[in-house]
Amino acid sequence: MTAISVSAPAFAPRSTRLRVTRRGRRVLAFAAALPAVVVLGVAIVSGGSAIAGADRDAASTSFSTVTVTYGDTLWSIAEQVAPLADPRDVVDDIARLNALPDGTIVLGQELAIPAEYAPAS
Repeated sequence: MTAISVSAPAFAPRSTRLRVTRRGRRVLAFAAALPAVVVLGVAIVSGGSAIAGADRDAASTSFSTVTVTYGDTLWSIAEQVAPLADPRDVVDDIARLNALPDGTIVLGQELAIPAEYAPAS
């Protein structure tokens, strides 16, 4: 009987390990960040044109003004200038036209009233 033996070849190939150098890490970081930078740039450019468009529309809209007196609220002003309209809609339109995100008004402040609610004078 013959014995068969299996042995590893004398020149076994070594597995190479991928090494990333400092320069390679910088290139990979740049490549990973590039899409985010492009998206942010597009968003900034698009947002700027939207704001400019809103300013153009606001400039062409006519309105009258009302001066805030003691005890006035947006609700009471809305009821005065548009007694037949829903006060919630009027308050929303006045706050949007005057850039009042929290609805706070102060004594002596002049509020722009949209032309559709402007009191007849």
